[in-house]
Amino acid sequence: MSAASPNLKLSVVQAHLTWSDGAANRGHLAGLLKGLDADVVLLPEMFTTGFNMAPQGVAEAFHPGCNTLVWMQQQAQSLGALLLGSVAVEEGGQFFNRMLAVGPEGLLGQYDKRHLFSFAGEHEAYTAGAERLIVAWRGWRICPLICYDLRFPVWSRNVLGDQGPDYDLLVYVANWPAVRVHAWEALLAARAHENASYVAGCNRVGEDANGIAYNGRSAVWSMKGERLDAEVEGEAVISVVLSKSDLDGFRAKFPVLLDADRFQLEP
Repeated sequence: MSAASPNLKLSVVQAHLTWSDGAANRGHLAGLLKGLDADVVLLPEMFTTGFNMAPQGVAEAFHPGCNTLVWMQQQAQSLGALLLGSVAVEEGGQFFNRMLAVGPEGLLGQYDKRHLFSFAGEHEAYTAGAERLIVAWRGWRICPLICYDLRFPVWSRNVLGDQGPDYDLLVYVANWPAVRVHAWEALLAARAHENASYVAGCNRVGEDANGIAYNGRSAVWSMKGERLDAEVEGEAVISVVLSKSDLDGFRAKFPVLLDADRFQLEP
């Protein structure tokens, strides 16, 4: 396990994706990742295929030796970092939009997207997940979610337990269209305010095979609702440093999570 760190170097990879070509996307992303100095690296939603609603013949069979999992571990070893990104996978005869959390030692956890985008038919092509993932990494607790999950604040709610808040950093990886980018930006900021947490959103750029345009606007927000990065629309790697002492100090002075409503989600 990696040593605890008071600061976290976060890199958000705002990339152009080639439609349904895993090898091309892995090769392109490897070039963008080369030489990064990061603790955590975010990759877009379905970064090997684009947001593809025809997973048959495109989704990878999920197992320890599958191409993308091996590639992610190789990149994590090279960078000494945690990689987070979602991939279209097949397992047990079902398809999933699956977030993979991969460190230098291998797979640390996985999360299947809970809120499937019915407007695009995602609920007909993929199976929804039912459990959230919290990844412990270098003294930080990270909650990775996927795209449409952003519109459902109950699912992302930070809960204060005996050991403190569930997470310190809330992450969304996405294929969020340019036509709705204002909602993307507003909701990311709202999640930071209401959860007293850092929030990062990683979005793709370019146009997919369905003619849908993506303009990035990836963003990192502080627990105070302050924008920590410069707004970028083209392909780029956006890097920021997050301060654990600033986060802990803010939570001590303004303990909003103490007053949060209690609730239980139905299956």
